[in-house]
Amino acid sequence: MSGHSKWSTIKSQKGVADAKKGKLFTKLGQAITLAARQGGGDPASNSSLRLAIDKAKQFNMPKDNIERAIARGIGVGGAVNLEEIVYEAYGPGGVAFIISCITDNRNRTASEVKHILTKYGGRLAESNSVRWQFKAKAVIQLAAPQGQERESLELGLIELGIDDLREEGGQLIIYTPPSDLERIKQFIESRGFPIVYTAIELVSDNPIDISDGTIQRQLDQLKEELDNLDEVDNIFTNEK
Repeated sequence: MSGHSKWSTIKSQKGVADAKKGKLFTKLGQAITLAARQGGGDPASNSSLRLAIDKAKQFNMPKDNIERAIARGIGVGGAVNLEEIVYEAYGPGGVAFIISCITDNRNRTASEVKHILTKYGGRLAESNSVRWQFKAKAVIQLAAPQGQERESLELGLIELGIDDLREEGGQLIIYTPPSDLERIKQFIESRGFPIVYTAIELVSDNPIDISDGTIQRQLDQLKEELDNLDEVDNIFTNEK
């Protein structure tokens, strides 16, 4: 199963530079605002808002910022013109991209995304020509336990019917159907293991391995430039 999104590669970096943190909080706030605008400001009845708030908390976004983002979404202080746009694309080496954006200017965002893709030899793709390669998965991450604790936790997770789990950089990453997210979270927390990251992400069941160093550098640069756009909320690829 392929690696997950840009967010999960930085979730455990506690010392994010101030400039990066400001951009990160902007993106997190936009996601909260959009979720509140679409489903209301109560996270108890709006699962998308609840997930967006959880992600913001995982990145230590201040409570006041979260509350202001919710208020904007429900129209406090005036209407907010934000929408989600999802672009499908191909990058260097034929790597498939799903680029999720939150924007108040559809034309500007489309132009910026297309410009960056073209710069690195990529291109936008037709609707649904890429999306079929991905499935929505709940992703849960925690520090990997050791010894008998690890064995007991993994056995319990397998019994609960998770799709997959693996270890990466000392972190245990669990994949499960989105509908099972809360149930799996509660099980892990009941065992006393703090969760550091949860999200619903698009994951490829057939990742491709990039062995060419030049193509890999181009992919890394492409993803970095896309992520630097304020409007880009998430980037998913089928890269192994």
